[in-house]
Amino acid sequence: MTPSSSAESDRQLVHRIRRGEAQAWEELIARYEGRLLAFVRARLRDRDQAEDIVQETLIGFLTSLPNYDESRSLETYLFTIATYKLTDFLRRQGRRPSIPLSAASNDPESQWQLRSPVHGASTVLGRREQQHLEEQALVAAMRQVLGHWRRRGDWEKIRCTELLFVRGLANKQAAAVLQLSEQTVANIKFEFLRKLKSEVRRQGLPEDVFPELNPP
Repeated sequence: MTPSSSAESDRQLVHRIRRGEAQAWEELIARYEGRLLAFVRARLRDRDQAEDIVQETLIGFLTSLPNYDESRSLETYLFTIATYKLTDFLRRQGRRPSIPLSAASNDPESQWQLRSPVHGASTVLGRREQQHLEEQALVAAMRQVLGHWRRRGDWEKIRCTELLFVRGLANKQAAAVLQLSEQTVANIKFEFLRKLKSEVRRQGLPEDVFPELNPP
């Protein structure tokens, strides 16, 4: 696939996601999740933590989708969010990565530079406060979504969400556990992320909280 055809394919994919097509979200995951995971794991050896960062990246993309400028490369946008999430994780850990953060390669995933996680006390304090606000916002949003499903008796959706986002199972694994089709699991995952995004945006957070909601 040429760069121009790839970009057009990405644009069409974004259009379908905006229309609420669960299959389109599944295609985006199939196209980019593995590459994002490889990118993060090259800089962070713990697979579970790397998978968490990729999940946060995908949630960040879905949350910021209303503000996504389609003139920007989807690949660049996703890896920008992943870089931000990884940098933030390293700051919270108070350590540098155990392997170099850049490599001499033509591979686009290796060209991203992460800023040093060492900052002044005021910057660290401000970032901790922002992180606290983000955590509170996500917790409140998840309570709203899961509470709504609980009141409706949608226990299958709740269990599926737990398997995907708490236990970190892949769609195929969750489908096997719940004896559902992979498409059904993908639909539940897409619905949860869409509702989570809606609940977070409804909170009217300041622009410096979830900055991916307000891309430049």
